[in-house]
Amino acid sequence: MRVKSWNPIDQETKFMNKQLFPLCTLLIILSGCSLAPRYDRPDAPIPSAWPSGAAYGENLASAGISAATDIQWRDFFTDERLRTVIEIALDNNRDLQIAALNVQKARAMYGIQRAELFPTVNAAAGAMKGRVSTSSFGGGGGVNVEQYSVDLGISSWEIDFFGRLRNLKDQVLEEFLATEEAQRSVQISLIFGVANAYLSLAADRENLLLAQTTYETQKKSFDLIQKRFDVGVANELDLRRAQTQVDAARVDISRYTQLTAQDENALNLLVGASIPASEDLLPEALDDVAAPQNITAGLSSEILLNRPDILVAEHQLKAAYANIGAARAAFFPRISLTTTFGSASGDLSDLFSSGTDTWNYAPQIVTPIFDSRLRSAYKVSKTDKEIAVSQYEKAIQIAFREVADALAVQGTVNEQIFAQQSLVEAFARSHDLS
Repeated sequence: MRVKSWNPIDQETKFMNKQLFPLCTLLIILSGCSLAPRYDRPDAPIPSAWPSGAAYGENLASAGISAATDIQWRDFFTDERLRTVIEIALDNNRDLQIAALNVQKARAMYGIQRAELFPTVNAAAGAMKGRVSTSSFGGGGGVNVEQYSVDLGISSWEIDFFGRLRNLKDQVLEEFLATEEAQRSVQISLIFGVANAYLSLAADRENLLLAQTTYETQKKSFDLIQKRFDVGVANELDLRRAQTQVDAARVDISRYTQLTAQDENALNLLVGASIPASEDLLPEALDDVAAPQNITAGLSSEILLNRPDILVAEHQLKAAYANIGAARAAFFPRISLTTTFGSASGDLSDLFSSGTDTWNYAPQIVTPIFDSRLRSAYKVSKTDKEIAVSQYEKAIQIAFREVADALAVQGTVNEQIFAQQSLVEAFARSHDLS
């Protein structure tokens, strides 16, 4: 008959397993607790419909016209050269690069905070050699002592009973998502800025050509009056009037020469690189730029909630909610665990022999009794949430105002163009008759 030997280490292991298994199960159940308030999106403080009236015209979607949310920027801008300039800007603009790097940084910060939920396992090896005096035990001299150890363990792992670490993780996650939306917002602003600078350059170059043509015409008229004045046919008043027209045209040439140079500098800054003139990407006049596609705002003002700047404010609001949960959890006990197991021996050759194993298990509970900072921190988190709500609502109102202004421009610009064309034709006819 074979008798199984009794191993005290196996018995201790079984005892620890019986004790630790229910405790670990309880920790897992309690770790699902969260003290963060439930997030409810605030009602948008704007009308559900876009403004109407004489300035807005018909803003509803019509046949053959795309809604603003259904079109990409490459489809909106139909001019091929402008699209090329925008693509160069998307590759080289420094603000967009900084926004992308901020996203990478926020992602890394989220990884750091998320790692707090998991234990950190470390391996350590040590050796000690020394001499201990034996005179205190009635003898003389001393004895040499050696100690070698190898350990693998967890040091001060906080078990997230009440969701403090998870709420901090959620807060950093929302900040990361807000940074991503901020990058989208920077990209949209960059595309708009490049297109606006491109069209401004085209308009100022056209004005420069017009000023040069006007100067040549006025100069010819002045030369003719100068000859008539020299022979006594025209008086000096007519001569000085003609000279004022020439000087005014010269001023316009200087002014638009300056503006075109500044427009090119602004465009190069947005693009992030100098646009070579040899590539013929810059326009000579507005007529050289193809008009963008017509779009409508859509049927409801709720589409504003998808704008990146509003999503940034909403993610920041969610982060404030998570911060409240972390502040609430700070009032409750924190439980941390330190445990190691390994091997220790007075002889290096016996370090991994039977009977040299070591272990320790040291849970710790820290309960706040009196800490006046906790309540103040909780009040700060609630105030931050109220601030974030106001900022979110303000972002919606600003977006509504911007769209309403754009719709007012869209509803009146055609009438302005027709009236300006009629004015130009009337001045031209008056000049011909004069």
